Amino acid sequence: MKKYDCIIIGGGPAGLAASLTLGRARKNVALFDNATNRNRVTQASHGYLTRDGIKPSEFKKIALDELKEYPAISIFNETVLEVKRNPNGNSYVVYSEQREYHTETILLATGIQEEFSLQQIRDYYGKSLFSCPYCDGWEMRDLPLAVIAENESHVLHLTKLVFNWSTDLIVFTNGVEVSVDVQRDLKRKGINIYTEQIKQLHGNDGMLERIELTSGETISREGGFVVPSFYRPNQFAEALSCEIDETGAMISDGAGRTSINGVYVAGEAEKANPSSLLIAAAEGNRVAASINFDLVQNRF
Repeated sequence: MKKYDCIIIGGGPAGLAASLTLGRARKNVALFDNATNRNRVTQASHGYLTRDGIKPSEFKKIALDELKEYPAISIFNETVLEVKRNPNGNSYVVYSEQREYHTETILLATGIQEEFSLQQIRDYYGKSLFSCPYCDGWEMRDLPLAVIAENESHVLHLTKLVFNWSTDLIVFTNGVEVSVDVQRDLKRKGINIYTEQIKQLHGNDGMLERIELTSGETISREGGFVVPSFYRPNQFAEALSCEIDETGAMISDGAGRTSINGVYVAGEAEKANPSSLLIAAAEGNRVAASINFDLVQNRF
């Protein structure tokens, strides 16, 4: 049975960049991807130099076409179900839906997923409601926008950011009360705040038009920004006994090495927080260099 130098779980920007770097370093790499990367709902990705505005599907196609030029890189469109350390402690087994694969090292680049307390947000997410002003603020500039946040610190942080792109803002806390100080700060900038629960979002084809409150009042908005909660969609880090801190971040050395020898992490999976396409790709490149260095160091 073939044993890989590295199995990369996750075909987002971090996993793709890591695959390219390791493939160019003549390492036998297996990249596993099941097309659940969270930017799949986005119409266009922004802020990636030379690729600004590209569709995530097109970005991924270009990346995969580049990887196919390197014979050491194998790409599997399979879902990884389980990861285990071999009893000898020097290698790992990855189980997919089809079979098992053996590898000397593992890179966790599975990213994160969003969770919304208001499930209807998903109907608009990536089209007129977004989570990152740096990614989508330019396209929403000067429009009448909503900020939907259910935590006082999130309310203030996101509103201050979004105000940079549009001053026509209304804040919705979906039933959460905020302090008098926060209300005063917002009103000083002409920003109204509604603490009633949201009953329903109204619009067509993912484009927001109105927000209806439980009182029956409706407020016209053409889009906005929201604060999801984020989580890792698997328990691979826990299964491999990687150390995780009290915030949920995986502990690493800053270059992708986790607390477990031979297990690495890159991209959003490390901190369980969102990052840009550019940053995730850069982290994949950096961590791949760590993996290659460790492999050649051990074999020299």
